[in-house]
Amino acid sequence: MSPSHSERNPSGKSERPIAIAVSMGDPAGIGPDIALASWCERQRHGLAPFVLYGDPDVLAGRARALGLAVPIGTIASLADAAGVFPSALPVWPVPVGAAGSDAAIVAAIEAATAAVAAGSALALVTNPITKKTLDLAHLPYPGHTEFLAELAMRHGAPSRPQPVMMLVAEELKVVPTTVHIPLSAVPRALTHSLLTTTVRITAAALAQDFGIAAPRIAVAGLNPHAGEGGLIGAEEATVIRPAIDALVAEGIAVSGPHSADTLFHAEARQTYDAAVAMYHDQALIPIKTLAFDRGVNVTLGLPFVRTSPDHGTAFALAGTGRARPGSFIAALRLADALGTRRAASRGSLRP
Repeated sequence: MSPSHSERNPSGKSERPIAIAVSMGDPAGIGPDIALASWCERQRHGLAPFVLYGDPDVLAGRARALGLAVPIGTIASLADAAGVFPSALPVWPVPVGAAGSDAAIVAAIEAATAAVAAGSALALVTNPITKKTLDLAHLPYPGHTEFLAELAMRHGAPSRPQPVMMLVAEELKVVPTTVHIPLSAVPRALTHSLLTTTVRITAAALAQDFGIAAPRIAVAGLNPHAGEGGLIGAEEATVIRPAIDALVAEGIAVSGPHSADTLFHAEARQTYDAAVAMYHDQALIPIKTLAFDRGVNVTLGLPFVRTSPDHGTAFALAGTGRARPGSFIAALRLADALGTRRAASRGSLRP
């Protein structure tokens, strides 16, 4: 178990907890619902303090609609969040106002990211948005992840990070090499450089953030039966196997390419610490089958910790009381653990 960030830091001085920065996500979706519900369950789950970047009026209205008695405590300093958290949900105001929700969604992401990049917040948890939001805000990014890479540069990263998506549950950690592209485009996108970079970033994160001293990574094939010796596709021989050989030569414990249909059963999962899949559904189907309400999306390769619940905006569930906060709670807990580990390694546990 990682020590809570409310415990003593490496210097031996007692520290107040540092809050986790949470972006509200799309206010018409379930982001407000699951944040409010999680605050109500803060004691049962032992949640670290978090501060929500969003519109206090939206949150108060959603709490009334859900019948949740959640006091909203607006703050102007992150140092106040931990003190407010036991009795009210700390909110850093980002009003929707006349500019509309898309501008407010982006502003909340920017403000929350700025806090964690500056070290004023322990980690970043982002609530769901739609890809249309960034387009309507005239931002040239296909999603949250690419936008966060740009924000990392804005806040001092020496070069543009290459973010890697990892889905995490107790049963499985899995990384898709290619993400939100058509299946027909995967073979062209799957290159030696992309695969080796993805595995290197995964291995580094397993060691540094998850504390796995000698991480083992299993790499899936692209084709059925991992190509079956070239009878069902050549990518295993031309791209995947050479990439694995290069990574092994670097000292990384990588195996494969494995047939994806036998990679995710219980016995197979005992042989690796993370699996690297070739495309989105190859990675997400197994983890959503194993841990639909508990999976967490972690962005590797950023200079700060970012997690998010592994689901979308679910507009139809907003305000109904049927949105389940399990994945968001898991995202908060993992952000706390990873953020604490990073802060301790830097000796920078501070409010």
